[in-house]
Amino acid sequence: MKKITGFFSIGFLLLIIFSCQKPSELSLQNGDLLFVSAKDSALSGAINRVTQTEKQTHYSHIGLLEKDENSKFWVLHAGPQNGSERISLDEFINYSREDHTSIDVYRLKDPYQKTIPPAIEEAKKWLNKPYNFTYVLSDEKLYCSDFVQRSFSADSIFDLEPMTFMDPKTGKPDEVWVEFYQKQQIPIPEGKPGCNPNGMAASNKISFIKTLEF
Repeated sequence: MKKITGFFSIGFLLLIIFSCQKPSELSLQNGDLLFVSAKDSALSGAINRVTQTEKQTHYSHIGLLEKDENSKFWVLHAGPQNGSERISLDEFINYSREDHTSIDVYRLKDPYQKTIPPAIEEAKKWLNKPYNFTYVLSDEKLYCSDFVQRSFSADSIFDLEPMTFMDPKTGKPDEVWVEFYQKQQIPIPEGKPGCNPNGMAASNKISFIKTLEF
């Protein structure tokens, strides 16, 4: 009878622990990658159009999940609003909710899990940098996938590739990008090294886990 009571006690304790977790946090792990879906218009749509891979994902933003010693979740990312920052998972989700986008969770495969702790420490070194609206690599400003790529660069988890701003349907520079760089009065950085969320999602070093519920 004592043994049975013990089992019930453990089960009740686990029930309490899991009931305290939000649906969005269940099964999440330290180092998970959060990919935000692209919108159909403006810059988000332009990013998605010119970065399609054979995998045909549709993302325009990415963040790195950190689970601290108190089991609280944080997201390390570089966003247009505040540049490179560390915010709570709830705040990151609120951004997505307000923007009517979804968040997909990807996870590094087992052989690469050991790269996560140093990557998170490296990511924190890049916090408080302004957002890089030129998408030309710079140590002074960062964009979202650049931020994550740098975080894992010591272990070569994600590679830099020649960037393209061509509309795959026309073979010409995407009109949104033409206007975007005209306003900045700089040439389109076609062929310059860079990275993007769709390219990262196509990596064979990570696996899709789930879409967050919120």
